[in-house]
Order: sequence, then structure tokens, then C-alpha cells
Amino acid sequence: MGKTDLQLSRRLSYLLRHAPQEAGLTLESGGWVRVEKLLAGLRAGGLNVGRGELEAVVAESDKQRFAFDDTGERVRANQGHSVPVDLELVPQTPPDLLYHGTTRQFTAVIFTDGLKKMTRHHVHLSPDPETAARVGARRGRPVILRVDAGAMQQAGHLFYRSENGVWLSDHVPPEYLSILPG
Repeated sequence: MGKTDLQLSRRLSYLLRHAPQEAGLTLESGGWVRVEKLLAGLRAGGLNVGRGELEAVVAESDKQRFAFDDTGERVRANQGHSVPVDLELVPQTPPDLLYHGTTRQFTAVIFTDGLKKMTRHHVHLSPDPETAARVGARRGRPVILRVDAGAMQQAGHLFYRSENGVWLSDHVPPEYLSILPG
């Protein structure tokens, strides 16, 4: 991903997840925005990109952060929102184990309070330790937490899966967590 693509990806994440109003956008149900309105908002903010560049960033995003709807007329961020939005996610059965990447500095509070969604809509969980390690490495040397998702679901906790394969939950209590030996 080139410098311009990276700039566009970051701007899309910001607008579609945290501040749509800054580009004059309103998130529709499901978190969708009309492509032409998004492109106009980006241009008004000084980022002159066209449909082709938007399509390239959506297709090439390593984490598949964005998606077009079936018509190609609307686009959205798949998860990670801090603004109110109903992503129309349906509860799903998770694998028995999921993973979460963090750093050592946060483990004490996590093992006291569990994993919290903080300013986001959900706690983000990875399907494999490698992905969790990449996520945790963004803030330093990663610590990988193993989540007993099967036991959580049996206890009544709900799980959702975003379009790009990220597992989501409202909260992971500490009794379902352990550190993956590494």
C-alpha cells in the first residue's frame, strides 16, 4: 500500500468509525454510507480521490477493514466504531478458543476487570494467535491472551463475527482468560 493509499485508509477508518460528521456523513443502518457522499466529503476535506482509488483501498486493506454492499453503491467500516451504529450483526457460535493481543502493561487490569470494549462497540478477538500477536505488537512486545469462547458461550455470552473475520463480544470476564505460553 502506497503513501496515498495509507493516508486514504487512515482517513476512511477515522470517518467511517469515529467522526462521519466531519465529512458531512451520516451512517445509515448497518454503518453504510453512500460512496458518492463519501467521495464528496473526502474532496471537501482536501483528499481528492476517485472511485477507483477507494475500490483499491477497500480491496487491498490487509485487515479488510472496509466493505462495499452488494450493489457497490455503499461502503462501511466492518467494525471498530466509537460512534453509535447498528452493524446488524447476528449472534454466531464461536470456535472454542479465540485470542486477544495486548501488552504486559495492561495484563494486571485485564485479569481483574476482564477485556472491556472501552470506547468501541465490542471487544475484538482474533481467530488465531498469529493475528492476535500482530494486533498486540502495535503497542509494544505482545502478550497473547487465550479466550475460552466455548465456555463463555455456554454461560450465555454472545459473539458476533464481522465481515472480515474478527470476532466480537461485549465483554470477556477474567475467568475466561489465560496467557498463551510463548
